Amino acid sequence: MLSGSEQGQQPQSVASFSKPLVVTRENHVVSRKQLSPNALKVLYRLKDAGYDAYLVGGCIRDILLGLEPKDFDVVTNATPEQIKKQFRNCRLIGRRFRLAHIMFGREIIEVATMRGHHSDEEQGEKNKSQASEQGQLLRDNVYGTIDEDAERRDFSINALYYSINDFSIHDFAGGMEAIKNRRIELIGDPETRYREDPVRMLRAVRFATKLDMTIAPATEKPMFQLASLLGNIPAARLFEEMLKLFLNGKAEDNFHLLRQYGLFTYLFPALDKLLNKHPDGTEYQLVTQVLKNTDKRINAGKKVTPAYLIAAFLWYPLQSLANRITAQGETPFNAFNMAMNQILSESAKSLAVPKRFTIGAREIWQLQHRFDKRGGQRAFRLTQQPRFRAAKDFFCLRAQFEPELAELAKWWDNYTEQDAGSQKRMVSDLNKGAKSGGNYRRRRPRKAKSNNAKRHD
Repeated sequence: MLSGSEQGQQPQSVASFSKPLVVTRENHVVSRKQLSPNALKVLYRLKDAGYDAYLVGGCIRDILLGLEPKDFDVVTNATPEQIKKQFRNCRLIGRRFRLAHIMFGREIIEVATMRGHHSDEEQGEKNKSQASEQGQLLRDNVYGTIDEDAERRDFSINALYYSINDFSIHDFAGGMEAIKNRRIELIGDPETRYREDPVRMLRAVRFATKLDMTIAPATEKPMFQLASLLGNIPAARLFEEMLKLFLNGKAEDNFHLLRQYGLFTYLFPALDKLLNKHPDGTEYQLVTQVLKNTDKRINAGKKVTPAYLIAAFLWYPLQSLANRITAQGETPFNAFNMAMNQILSESAKSLAVPKRFTIGAREIWQLQHRFDKRGGQRAFRLTQQPRFRAAKDFFCLRAQFEPELAELAKWWDNYTEQDAGSQKRMVSDLNKGAKSGGNYRRRRPRKAKSNNAKRHD
């Protein structure tokens, strides 16, 4: 149910509930031709089994906005166990809220049971909720009707239900109007909804940039005060949200909004601290350029490894920490390795980055110190490293903001474009002069041992 602050007059731009608006087939643009055939199979099988079933949320929203839908989520009044009985290719997941995943090869159709309102009364272990002292929902297996489910949705644009019975859209919270006005608005009291799930603040940012919408004033206002609630979210979940924010083609826009609302510090606290200290410094310039490049690659259909983003976001915090350790008397080599371990350990408190990505970030960092060592076979050997391409791209990116690296970065750009013979000549040219900059050290010839030289065991 709506909180007490929502009864009577609603705050500006807060979605409220009344009788649902039913938009008949002839009055909307959603067609079955735009829907996943597998999603339609799920809908029809549930319908034939006597259950209510609807497509809900993002897929309907995106079609109405003229975008291509990617995920097709289904909601039904069947329980997870009942859903599983209808589909052999089904598996049940989740503790906070039980979901059914229907597997069709690589495509997964997610099916959720309609959620209901919370109650303090005992409803049995399988049908009750649990919240933390801050109001965050820890367990949410409360089932209900479609009206209750719609009221429990986060944003009005996601409370749109497509009925397989008559192909109509049921709008419970003014989602059609919000789409028309390109406005992101929470359903219900914003502070309560953010406390239930602080990740909704990150979702508000992501939807605003992805859909080219503005965040409604009442939805936006509590974010400044409640950003700290993200500190209660499991690090593994924040990592997944981070990927959605920075690998969706809107990374730069998301970065600026996250900083604006004070949310970025709960993803990358060490970097955020440096950005606050040097608002327009090298750190800011490099990060924004990384995000611009990332958006360009994603929008061109190319991949970006999270290891590269982690390496870029934490590079200057790593350098800062290594310098402090060096000042305490450690050698630069030891200080750098100690700083890598410490910065990743501290970062893991916010983001649970999988090991395969932290290993990749380490390799990119370590290779940064090998680009000035080009003599002999060292340049060639460096190119054979698995992370060479990512490390070289990052080094050349750094050179855009660290002038002392510019000449070396240009050399490597040229080197990687040459054939084997030309590469050998480039290295040979480095070694011709004593001050060639190739860091090539000619070995002194060993003195021949005398035949009469004594051997020492």
